[in-house]
Amino acid sequence: MNSGVIFDIKEFAIYDGPGIRQTVFLKGCPLRCSWCHNPEGLDPAPELLVNRNTGISRVFGEVLTAAELAGRILENADYYHAYGGGVTFSGGEPLLQPEFLSETLSLLPDIHKTIETSGFSEPDTFREIIHMTDLVMMDVKMVDTGKHIKYTGQDNGCILENLRYLCQSGVPSIIRIPVIPGVNDDADNYAKTAELIKDSKSLVRVELLPFHKTAGAKYDMYGIDYEPMFDVDREGQYSTDIFADYGITSVIL
Repeated sequence: MNSGVIFDIKEFAIYDGPGIRQTVFLKGCPLRCSWCHNPEGLDPAPELLVNRNTGISRVFGEVLTAAELAGRILENADYYHAYGGGVTFSGGEPLLQPEFLSETLSLLPDIHKTIETSGFSEPDTFREIIHMTDLVMMDVKMVDTGKHIKYTGQDNGCILENLRYLCQSGVPSIIRIPVIPGVNDDADNYAKTAELIKDSKSLVRVELLPFHKTAGAKYDMYGIDYEPMFDVDREGQYSTDIFADYGITSVIL
């Protein structure tokens, strides 16, 4: 029985897949995105953080076996199913805990299962996991490798490889672009992303996710350095027309 670390379970989620859902946040992420709004999900281990406004300390991260996590999900599964929903595994980066995630998925045969991932994973792991799900929500931050390294700390080679596989896999997918002002909200990045996914066999849509300045508040609350490499006051640019030119449906959330 595999064990893993989660840092939250969100009930009644409406933006993490179809219907009303539970969203499980797995702890740990290999990326260090300049705009990350879940700093408590970056470290893979449980950690104690102290709210410097209240002095109250909190442990972020709970160790569970796959059976224990599946049991929690199943407690209210019928309710979420009745509203066209299911469960979404997010993070952090859920593929950082592949054995734990795979075993948990295998214990949920009759539930609609979604994974929200950056795609930063060994290709074999990515391929195994996505075929255990009903929907993949993949964040594609930017196509340019140099910019990806600058703003996330990691090369995007495996991400693009996994994106190409997803597009021909037949697994239903939603491509999400976190729109970061002055970083990836230009016509060139949108067009290159559209070019990569235009022939996808089962693309549902592209979702453009606005950046929210309030992301920095959580860092300040817990005394974590927040040094975004972009102008947080700048307005993001959205271009659904570019995706329409490629025959792709896109929406701004």
